[in-house]
Amino acid sequence: MATSSSPAMARPEESRSNGAPQAGDWLDRAGRVAAAATAEAEAHDEEDRFVAENYRRLKTEGLFKALVPAELGGGGAGYAEVARCIRRIGAGCGSTALAFAMHSHLVAVAAWRWRHQNAPTEGLLKRVAVEDLVLVSSGGSDWLPSGGTAMKSDGGFRVTARKPFSSGCPAGDLLVTSAVHDDPEAGATVLHFAVPLNAPGVRIVETWRAMGMRGTGSHDIVLEDVFVPDAAISGRRPQGRWHPLFHAISMIAFPLIYAAYVGVAEGARARAIAMARGRLGDPHLPYLVGEMENAFALAEMALERMTAQAESATPGPEATGIAMTCRALTERGAIGAVEKAMEVAGGAGFYRALGIERAYRDVQGARYHPLQAKPQFLYNGRLALGWDIDGPAA
Repeated sequence: MATSSSPAMARPEESRSNGAPQAGDWLDRAGRVAAAATAEAEAHDEEDRFVAENYRRLKTEGLFKALVPAELGGGGAGYAEVARCIRRIGAGCGSTALAFAMHSHLVAVAAWRWRHQNAPTEGLLKRVAVEDLVLVSSGGSDWLPSGGTAMKSDGGFRVTARKPFSSGCPAGDLLVTSAVHDDPEAGATVLHFAVPLNAPGVRIVETWRAMGMRGTGSHDIVLEDVFVPDAAISGRRPQGRWHPLFHAISMIAFPLIYAAYVGVAEGARARAIAMARGRLGDPHLPYLVGEMENAFALAEMALERMTAQAESATPGPEATGIAMTCRALTERGAIGAVEKAMEVAGGAGFYRALGIERAYRDVQGARYHPLQAKPQFLYNGRLALGWDIDGPAA
């Protein structure tokens, strides 16, 4: 694993200014959000209703700007602190945790790029801090190929696209996304930019009626001939190929996203154990609980490795390989732990009111973020063999 002489993500003691919350304070803030979110999670799930009230609570607690460096006016929270906050919230309401993680990973990547690459993200970070902006990601639905078209226009581009899985968009301020420009010299080029959700030509299409994570508000965002000025283009890359930006995203974004799923598994585990303690006459119960513990330990340890790397490593193909292996192991462990929680709970786990059934549905979302199973095997296999990671699938 490649490492940097300075940490990839600023540690708490390096980034806080006087008066900023200390480590316990951030978890306390997350705990208050979690308590309210847990009480309302069943209703949000039943009604396919966005967790708007919890977004207001996150904003009140200063959590949307927690990862903005203190010197730019933000909370100066440590990266691992925010991952723990997401996990704590996820134990009670997976939807709130996952939607918040989608905002948080955008801030974390922007902060890393500002600190380590002198990238022009200072303005965005200051706006998040001062205006308490909520960012919306379309990254998972775009990934390396991206989607939509960007046609050159005077002073910028005209973008037409449809971006599904835009978690948190009902309360969002800026969509951080991309589209493909057919550059006459460079060929198909992906342009990265942010566009206000209230800009002309931007609209939300309410498509989010899903198996799980029903409260994330992950609707489609449609851009119809939206003007994006040249100054708003924050990055350009060849379509469909690995780029340094995506190595940074892979290393920094996924621990925050998967902290939500580990939280979901942790909540299901706790409910199952609380139910099982009174069943003294069941000789098979300790075996089931032991299996659940092993699965949860796999998720927890993989997340810890992934988080530690995000705080200390340099993005690149090797760091991406570690991140994606840990992502896959976290997925396996979290899903396995909740499956075993259903078994530990027995027939009672089938009832929706208990919350384990909701966790079972919510945790399935861990399967669908990049890199999914087969692409992850392909990437890590080519990396281990010393082959070009951009090579053909077969």
